[in-house]
Amino acid sequence: MLISELQTPALLVEQAALQHNLDTMSAALPGARLRPHVKAHKCTSLARLQYANGHRGFTCATIREVEAMAAAGLGEDLLLANEVLDTRRLGRLAEDGHRVTVAVDSAETIEAAIAGGVREVLIDVNVGLPRCGCPSESAGALADLARRAGLAVRGVMGYEGHLMLVQPEAERREQTEQAMQQLLAASAKVGGDLISAGGTGTYTVNTWANEIQAGSYALMDTAYQKLGQPFQQALFVLGRVISVSSDWAVVDVGLKSLSLDHGLPHIDGAEVWFCSDEHTTFRTGSGALPRVGDLVRVRPAHVDPTVALHDTLYLVDGSQVVEPWPVDMRGW
Repeated sequence: MLISELQTPALLVEQAALQHNLDTMSAALPGARLRPHVKAHKCTSLARLQYANGHRGFTCATIREVEAMAAAGLGEDLLLANEVLDTRRLGRLAEDGHRVTVAVDSAETIEAAIAGGVREVLIDVNVGLPRCGCPSESAGALADLARRAGLAVRGVMGYEGHLMLVQPEAERREQTEQAMQQLLAASAKVGGDLISAGGTGTYTVNTWANEIQAGSYALMDTAYQKLGQPFQQALFVLGRVISVSSDWAVVDVGLKSLSLDHGLPHIDGAEVWFCSDEHTTFRTGSGALPRVGDLVRVRPAHVDPTVALHDTLYLVDGSQVVEPWPVDMRGW
């Protein structure tokens, strides 16, 4: 199939750029140094490529992601890096022989793990992002509580998500060190083998965690590209020009097919004016407008929620569709 035959909007993944990104990250963080986060792509076909590159453990954000990874034969070591209060589905996976670990940051989430049949946990520590995680000074007591209840505590995790896009890199490194000192202090009290943290934005500067939970690097978006990292844009939302006026054109890609939480999308050689439900209005930099029916590749600012809006990723090579990949980890 040709790309021109696809119904738009359609989510494209350039095969060569994807493989470049996977190989580049695997060279920087080989094997267990990287625990890829599947929330960025929600696609077990892509996860298999990460597995083939030597990464046996994965990070998940939802129970559905854990289930889909296990069903795909990728359940050697799955971390749900999120607090959940009903772990029965996770417990059933553990009973079936999959290794499932869940993040906990309170007595309630510890009790939920026990009630659902999960037997391995990480203590989630707040390292500066005002989201989940216990204070560093409370981590040891939570670990003791978990162990007394019969759980295995594998270590600690902490997400410095508020630092992913900090510029310049020297400032990002300094602030990451401050965040990781909190995690290391918690680790000294908690014990265990794992110090899990990081993401695509801090993978080069976080030298304190022993595994990094990066995910966006595989597909990339315009927000992360501003950091000047060695990854290529692999993800595009393909659209068609559906209307042309005297000064602008409209492509059939809008809020229902890409996320705007990190800003407007980018169209090469054009100025994007705004997005609405089904439309992106833009003007070309040269002033020469496209024609109705022309194909346009729109580069999203945030990969994760963009992928979650689609049912299929189309792996492409130039103008050819190589293979359709189901986005089979959507939902909860």
